[in-house]
Amino acid sequence: MPYCWLFSQMRSATTREWGKRERVVKDNLVAILEAKKPAIVKRWFELVVNSYPADTAAFLKRQKDQFANPVGHTTKKGLEAVYDEVVSGMDRETIISFLDPIIRIRAVQDFTPSRAVGFTLDLKRVIRETLKKELKSPQTVSGLAEIDTHIDRLCLIGFDIFIGCREAIYRLKVDTERKKIYSAFSRAGLVAEIPENGSELQSPKS
Repeated sequence: MPYCWLFSQMRSATTREWGKRERVVKDNLVAILEAKKPAIVKRWFELVVNSYPADTAAFLKRQKDQFANPVGHTTKKGLEAVYDEVVSGMDRETIISFLDPIIRIRAVQDFTPSRAVGFTLDLKRVIRETLKKELKSPQTVSGLAEIDTHIDRLCLIGFDIFIGCREAIYRLKVDTERKKIYSAFSRAGLVAEIPENGSELQSPKS
């Protein structure tokens, strides 16, 4: 019985020690990522901007006035806020509030889904490029696993937003075409208004 008790105590102490070490590693990594935030977000912003056509990308980088360059301003501020969530938060509603404007802008471009949302995954590469020195520590490398998971979740949230935006665009196009067809039929006298049922086609007038 004493041996069982002693083993249980040793196991509990070991578990607490590992938990304490994991918290220390996580806290240290968060501190590093917060300190490196300006450099990481700057590089991340450059990659996002470079996904646009060359002329547009040059303007977005060059123009600093938020009123002359609302797309660049919205993207930069959004990336800063999203980065904070990836590092220490991952509140879904907060992420959506800042990621939605960025994705919405890209959804109206001629982008494939992967190109529109893929910039979220670029953050993994940017972090590793910026933390080359720190990644010589095995503890830092292991700590990045949770950050990678956060970025994967970020990508999925971005994809959900993108699909929602594209569906809204398609509905708008369908409604616009329907109105055009209805207007053409109406001018040709092929549509009669029926208060209860909307409208119906009429036979051409002789």
